[in-house]
Amino acid sequence: MKWIKKIFLFGIPLLLVILIIIGSLIFSGTRKIPEKNIETMLILGAQVRGNPAVPSKVLQERLDASLPYLKENPTTKVIVSGGQGPDESDTEANVMEQYLIAHGIDEKRIQKEDRSTRTEENIANSKKWLHSNHVVIVTSDFHMYRALMLAKRAGINASGLPAKSTSSATFKSYCREFLALPYGILKDW
Repeated sequence: MKWIKKIFLFGIPLLLVILIIIGSLIFSGTRKIPEKNIETMLILGAQVRGNPAVPSKVLQERLDASLPYLKENPTTKVIVSGGQGPDESDTEANVMEQYLIAHGIDEKRIQKEDRSTRTEENIANSKKWLHSNHVVIVTSDFHMYRALMLAKRAGINASGLPAKSTSSATFKSYCREFLALPYGILKDW
């Protein structure tokens, strides 16, 4: 019985401290401000829906967050990164490209990376199109810290442009990130 008491006395407070640290790291990503006039922007994909495919709410938030920056920085090139999941009728990259063009971004500025299915792959597969070693990454606010961490690990100097999450799946996404971030941190240890 003493060991059960020790678990409660030390284990639960330790777990709470870990959760607070992870939450603080995730929250820090929601406050990023991108540098101006960066040569390349990387928009990370998210699920597309329907046939013909359209952006999910999360993906649309990312695309909408990118538009003011791209319009204010007309020389910035953009890489749209995302493959096709088994439940998607088109690649995330194709859908993102169509959305940006429909919202006034010249297709000559857009490069598609359409093979990735995970954040780490998005960054690794997009690296070959970077025009410099500095990039602005656009992703959901809850996902920003991990995306920047993975970019740094890949040798990319990145700043973040977080898309504010307003979808009904936001709580679920934050919970998922609470698991994905420690995994991402510990993976290389």
